[in-house]
Amino acid sequence: MGLFSFFSKDKKSDLDKGLEKTRDSVFNRISKAIIGKSKVDDDVLDELEEILVSSDVGVATTLRIIERIQKRVAKDKFLGTAELNVILREETAALLQENNTGDGEDFDLPPSAKPYVIMVVGVNGVGKTTTIGKLAYNFKTAGKKVVLGAADTFRAAAVDQIGIWAERAGVPLISQGMGADPASVAFDTLKSAISQHADVVIIDTAGRLHNKVNLMKELTKIKSVMQKLIPEAPHEILLVLDASTGQNAIEQAKQFTAATEVNALALTKLDGTAKGGVVIGISDQFKIPVKYIGVGEKMHDLQVFNRITFVDSLFKS
Repeated sequence: MGLFSFFSKDKKSDLDKGLEKTRDSVFNRISKAIIGKSKVDDDVLDELEEILVSSDVGVATTLRIIERIQKRVAKDKFLGTAELNVILREETAALLQENNTGDGEDFDLPPSAKPYVIMVVGVNGVGKTTTIGKLAYNFKTAGKKVVLGAADTFRAAAVDQIGIWAERAGVPLISQGMGADPASVAFDTLKSAISQHADVVIIDTAGRLHNKVNLMKELTKIKSVMQKLIPEAPHEILLVLDASTGQNAIEQAKQFTAATEVNALALTKLDGTAKGGVVIGISDQFKIPVKYIGVGEKMHDLQVFNRITFVDSLFKS
């Protein structure tokens, strides 16, 4: 029974397709690096280091992975290049686990929180609203009652866009239009969700970083207003990042983690990039769990992140 034994064939296939560009770039280069070599030596590890860094795993995270492999090689003097891919998978999966990025499978919610409140943050253009729409669809498909809140009132396009996604997903949207007070929208959304006995509330927020102080104040106000109705809200502050931007996604993560208490990550557009290694680097650098990944344009192409299936797909031959 393989590592994918608990994962449906369709999800496995979608994940494999979504990571194809990164896998082709990483695995093919690793294969070339070890051609004609019988053992894992310094030259092989130097090549591997360069490949991981260029896949946007990040320098610090790459060095941690290389160090772990070196320890394995030192223990087993007869370790050959044929085993390198297996060791790379095992050590990368272990690193993700240490960073609390783990073993999600389905769109489940903690039974203790009802409604479970997710506040979504991220700059414009990363796929934030699209991710919210897909989250709503998948939670609804999993049998959950979902309510959306259009608290990104800074742009008319944002309010219109989330309205389209609410319609597609078949879930109610609470909106006061462009220019409304975001905290007021969030309050009304929670009030409506409570009256409807909803399972999950997803609140969209403004995606601008040009003034971090104002962003922090706005998000703090939204949280404090929601806590008047649900003291623990938001249960999850989900930061959406575009994986195809590589190191820029890491910079955005720095900005948002400084501005608010992000405790979950969603990495979008993995299917359009060879820089899928950024998932590993961001998880390691910020010690925040990667909860969702986007591997395509279809509704079900937003997947709950699972470190074993991700690593198995990324490094498979």
